[in-house]
Amino acid sequence: MDNSPTPNGFTLVELIIVIIILGIISTFAASRFVGTSSYSTFTAQEQTISVIRQIQVNRMQSNVSAANDSFRLAINGDCLGSVTACSLNLSNSTQKSQADARSDYVRIPDIKFSPTNTIIDFDLLGNPSVSAGVNIMINSTSSNNSAQVCINSQGYVREGACL
Repeated sequence: MDNSPTPNGFTLVELIIVIIILGIISTFAASRFVGTSSYSTFTAQEQTISVIRQIQVNRMQSNVSAANDSFRLAINGDCLGSVTACSLNLSNSTQKSQADARSDYVRIPDIKFSPTNTIIDFDLLGNPSVSAGVNIMINSTSSNNSAQVCINSQGYVREGACL
């Protein structure tokens, strides 16, 4: 007869390894749900810079004397982009698909832009119509996070405030 004990459970080493693995996985999972509003502010800042540069380059390549609404930057409370894209009604499915195809606007649910009701024209060299430059504030309504984008008088677009 064999008197060796049969294994009925886990060893202490196996339990410790499983607990450590679960701790690592839960740390990564929890960080995805906590503090996402700061990511949305950062994302809005990066998208804002991209959209401004896109409108600016499109205006420079247009080679027309007067800019139409696709080459003008509109800053509204909930939308930043071309005047044409920000004026579309997103509750209308046809206009929403047109706006998504354009990709020349930023509209994120908990993000507000200021100064509101501002339209900036660019000349054929990419310079804004405002001689002192433009400071664009990006504020999150769900948290106290904010960011800034500067368009200086020479048309350079960057993160941060204009000096």
